[in-house]
Amino acid sequence: MDKFIYKKSAGITALSASMTDFRYKNHAHQEYAIGVTLRGIQQYHLDGSLQLSYQNGVMLFNPEQAHDGMAHDETGLDYVMLYIEPEMLLKVMEKKDMVRFSTPIVYDDRLEQKILNLASAILSEKDEALCTELFLSLTDSLNPTNLSTEYKKDDGLIRKAKEILHTDLGSVLKLDVICKELNISKYKFIRLFKAHTGISPYQYFLNYKVERAKRLLDKNRDIYSAVAECNFVDLTHLNKHFKSVYGTTAFEYMSHINGGVALPTKLN
Repeated sequence: MDKFIYKKSAGITALSASMTDFRYKNHAHQEYAIGVTLRGIQQYHLDGSLQLSYQNGVMLFNPEQAHDGMAHDETGLDYVMLYIEPEMLLKVMEKKDMVRFSTPIVYDDRLEQKILNLASAILSEKDEALCTELFLSLTDSLNPTNLSTEYKKDDGLIRKAKEILHTDLGSVLKLDVICKELNISKYKFIRLFKAHTGISPYQYFLNYKVERAKRLLDKNRDIYSAVAECNFVDLTHLNKHFKSVYGTTAFEYMSHINGGVALPTKLN
């Protein structure tokens, strides 16, 4: 049975997931995502390469790094994940420049335990002060050899395209309008955008709308406001796309962070 439980504390979102049949669509998050495979094998494509995270594997995702995800076989998998805003991580690490994880999967007992400690504290709704302390301990354990300041910055055209997409979250992607403003053919733009980001403009557009909706849910706890502000047709439309990225509907996610769902007992 597929099960996804989200909780949030100290500005960090924690996920406890158990999945067999569910598959994430190709997507990307605005945050850093750091997690541990607890049981089974997590399979996903990242930067064009197949990745397999076995039990105790620490998974390290950079912001806007496109990936999908699924269980490697019918036995399924359990894992936990932490989603951390870039500004927050850089502030705690006392770094001004963007950093990136250079290795997608590592096997590091100490780092694994720090992730599990923080995930457990958030999922079991421990005091925010404790979660903050555990987050600091986690960042101190990030191995410098796994971090790089080399960051592939958007070129001017892709950056401008993203700005247009971010400021116009209409229900339909206005590809012709964007290409006219950028003075580029539609087909060339799609190829360039996908080559740079790993996902198509349409996927990026939907992904950003879902990410924006999640941030509004975190902030306002008003699901119908999120539907309206992100220009989804209705709640069913939002739920459909939200689930393809987060494994759960927007309504269920809001219930989780509001404390309305039972907590898992896997973590120590």
